[in-house]
Amino acid sequence: MTTHVSDANFGEEVLNSQQPVLVDFWAEWCGPCRAIAPVLDELSTELAGKVKIVKLNVDENPGTASKYGVRSIPTMILFKGGEAADMKVGAGTPKAGLTKWLEGHAA
Repeated sequence: MTTHVSDANFGEEVLNSQQPVLVDFWAEWCGPCRAIAPVLDELSTELAGKVKIVKLNVDENPGTASKYGVRSIPTMILFKGGEAADMKVGAGTPKAGLTKWLEGHAA
């Protein structure tokens, strides 16, 4: 199951993490965000210990979304060592593609 983060704990949960962290920038009203959520939940279980997957609601936490230039959702940004390392925008990538992408960064 994915964890929810906020502007308040983003630094602690994401930037200070020892492992890569995928942040899913989403909102309740976003259909594609809801469509990709079950895939991210599965991946968070399958990749536990390799990649941490968290969700950040852009409506409730506009500061972090703005800081990282999130203009459309879903946007997934992968953080490594406290820095944004890679990004995917949209829900069009199938699970196999997301798995390969994340495993490539976890190595």
